[in-house]
Amino acid sequence: MPIFDFKCEACGYSKELLRKISDSMLTECPECHKETFKKQVSAPSFQLTGSGWYVTDFKNQSKDGAKTDTKTETKKDAGASSTSS
Repeated sequence: MPIFDFKCEACGYSKELLRKISDSMLTECPECHKETFKKQVSAPSFQLTGSGWYVTDFKNQSKDGAKTDTKTETKKDAGASSTSS
């Protein structure tokens, strides 16, 4: 269940509440009991990391959709492959 931030416009009371999306909206402030308790817009406090997320999977793609190769061959590796015969 998501956590929502609520704030009363009348008295300034604020609280984070664990609510289902299907729950009815809270409008009455628990402090002053006025109908001015509103849900606030807030940023999530977590970041998705690891493989499988947009930042890691699509970070190195060009505009045409093909992945760009970020690995480069070192001089030592290039010299070893050309001298082995």
